[in-house]
Amino acid sequence: MSPFNIGIPSLILILLLALLIFGPKKLPEIGSAFGKTLTEFKKSTTQMMEDEPTSENKEISEETTTPESQKQS
Repeated sequence: MSPFNIGIPSLILILLLALLIFGPKKLPEIGSAFGKTLTEFKKSTTQMMEDEPTSENKEISEETTTPESQKQS
C-alpha cells in the first residue's frame, strides 16, 4: 500500500480541517501559492532533464566530434 493512497473520505476530512484552520478567505491564497510552487518545481526539473545530457547523448556527441583520422586508428 502506497503512503499517498488516501480515499475520498480522508481527502474530505483534510479539506475540512484546512478550511477550519485557515478560514475561507485564506484558503484560495494558499492553494494558489501551492499551485505556483508546483508549477515552478515542474518547470525547473524539466529544464534540468533537458540540460543534463544522458550517457547515450554523450556517446553520440563524442562520436560526432571525433575527427576521422582518430577513428581509423
